[in-house]
Amino acid sequence: MNTEPPPFTIDAFHRGAFHLVQPAGKGHRAGLDAMLLAAAVPNGFHGDLADLGAGAGAAGFAVAARCLRAQVLLVEKVATMADCALQSCGLSENAGLAARIKVAQADVELSGPERVRAGLPDRSFDFIIMNPPFNSARDRATPDLLRRDAHVLTDGLFDRWLRTASAIARSKAEVAIIARPASLAEIIASLEGRFGSPRCLPVHPRPEADAIRIVLRARKGARGALSIVPPLILHEQDGRAFTERADAIINGRETLFPD
Repeated sequence: MNTEPPPFTIDAFHRGAFHLVQPAGKGHRAGLDAMLLAAAVPNGFHGDLADLGAGAGAAGFAVAARCLRAQVLLVEKVATMADCALQSCGLSENAGLAARIKVAQADVELSGPERVRAGLPDRSFDFIIMNPPFNSARDRATPDLLRRDAHVLTDGLFDRWLRTASAIARSKAEVAIIARPASLAEIIASLEGRFGSPRCLPVHPRPEADAIRIVLRARKGARGALSIVPPLILHEQDGRAFTERADAIINGRETLFPD
């Protein structure tokens, strides 16, 4: 009898609004970060959205489940993860979403004709979301190559990803990024000349704890300075349960930014 665990799982998000095929016990498994990134997109969004470095597609699926007129392209270079996204499109639970979601197996850092051939033509998207690798190479390494590729930040990565985002963005398109707070200065520098009027929302695990994530949103062609919006607190000081607002955001009932 075969007692090995299955290589993939099917996981429900947004309380069953969509389901995702993910590798079991390896690779990057979607969770809180993807749901926070998706929540940076306003409720009224309708248009073409690119999810760069999509992994199994959690953030893009979350946008499609909440924004019923959004067309979503999931861009992922790792074949295993892109195949998970394709399998998710074929799930019966996602039948109402699949027609609005496409998958491109492509490296976000491609440029010029190579990027166009990969399915990312210039000035084609109204919103771009991205969850780039943001762990330092000095952080504890993992033998799991899928997870390492998804997690480890390389020099100049934000600049290269935002170069692609700027190229594929239509006039006045927006970009949203989730990262560690320590990356804020590098992200702001990489936005220069591409996206402006950035708004940064800190994410804190508890009211008196330092932020563990930032979610930043900016608009192509805008010229305003950085603003810091009120933070999201994930948990109350004395408990593990999510705050009411955090729970609503994670489950697709509220968005992060006031629009």
